[in-house]
Amino acid sequence: MVLQLGGWARRYNVIFLNVHAPSEEKYDDSKDSFLEELEQFSDHFPQHHMKILLVDFNAKLGSEDIFKPTIWNESIHYVSNGNGVRIVNFTTSKDLVIKEHDGPEPRHS
Repeated sequence: MVLQLGGWARRYNVIFLNVHAPSEEKYDDSKDSFLEELEQFSDHFPQHHMKILLVDFNAKLGSEDIFKPTIWNESIHYVSNGNGVRIVNFTTSKDLVIKEHDGPEPRHS
């Protein structure tokens, strides 16, 4: 789903993109295809538009030191899963910020 806000009187448009990624159990090919399509779709809009991706990446982002520049201390997990590593690599290459949901969920591995 895409929601685009803005118009001729605004300096920029805000685009919300809401998608759901393949689960951890899916083949790597389908996960790679998903990220390629997400990238192509995001690149479709002008660079000066603000793009907010609301994505369920089916990822666990752990608190490993290597990911701290990307996710800071925001993780509720101790260890990342494959989808977590995949999305950190994707967002780092696109200069994006990751924010996990703010819920009362307890920290777990």
